Amino acid sequence: MSCNLTCQDATAERCQNQTNHVFVAVYSLVCISGITLNLMALVVFFCCTKSRSHTIVYMTNLAIADLLLVCTLPLRIYYHMGFQGLSQKICEFAGLILLANMYGSILLLTCVSLDRCLAVCFPMSSRVREGRKKAPLVCLGIWTLTIGASLSMYPNSNLRGNNKNETICFRSFPAYALNAVNLTSSLTVGFGMPLIIMILCSWGLVRAVSKSTAAQMSGLLDSCKIQRMVSINLAIFLCCFLPYHVMLAVIYSYRDHIEIIPCSVISAYYYALMISCLNAILDPLAYYFTTETFRKNVEIDTVRRMLPMNNLSSDGNTRSRALVST
Repeated sequence: MSCNLTCQDATAERCQNQTNHVFVAVYSLVCISGITLNLMALVVFFCCTKSRSHTIVYMTNLAIADLLLVCTLPLRIYYHMGFQGLSQKICEFAGLILLANMYGSILLLTCVSLDRCLAVCFPMSSRVREGRKKAPLVCLGIWTLTIGASLSMYPNSNLRGNNKNETICFRSFPAYALNAVNLTSSLTVGFGMPLIIMILCSWGLVRAVSKSTAAQMSGLLDSCKIQRMVSINLAIFLCCFLPYHVMLAVIYSYRDHIEIIPCSVISAYYYALMISCLNAILDPLAYYFTTETFRKNVEIDTVRRMLPMNNLSSDGNTRSRALVST
């Protein structure tokens, strides 16, 4: 089903030609930058990082997910440049990879926030330390969940035109948005719950840092700067993934009148999907930079020398170590 359902042919064709330039430009930028940044991140994680902290495990998998996502974009660039010849199966496979890795990125970003929060808020808990060691198993579970869920609802689910043999490639929108069960799982498990967890973890992290004895006494930890970084991370998450899930809900509202879906709704869905892909280049810039910022702002030895009491040293230095390790 394409924009031509409710738009006049000439208007739709002119609109398509104008938007194609936008899609080609943005997808090209995301593809080139995403491959470069995420490959650099993987090189750093595998070759230049001596300690394999739990956060690094999540970030490594996040870089792999983002890299796989951007590797599907050349097909979209090829299509939006006006070239023909892509089979429907190839287009659906590319859409499957994009969908699986988009939700994989969402869940991995949530795990990064949760891991940091647990490390800082509960630095002395042996149960938390044991739980954080299961990061590889958590990543395996995320890959299994996202790939399995995508396989069950994406292939052959795109709405097509009247001709069943017609190759519409990326001119469709997902039919799983019209299924109540699939939509509910996408909005709750895929987006809503991760967003709530990220908000709670960000609040807990900021609260723990602002109340940290080591931070207050040393003055080396800029709590305002950390609050800004947490806000930026949440803003990136919302800007990238909120429009896409809002459009899924809007499409669902037309479930009983598919034939009258406005051209503007379909175009908005295309743009929302494009915006969600921007996360592949914002992850390295935001989260990896934040990790380095935490390391530069906390000096364990300096904090330890400035603490006069052993009990203060135990709590303060443990929190500082947690910040450094994240």
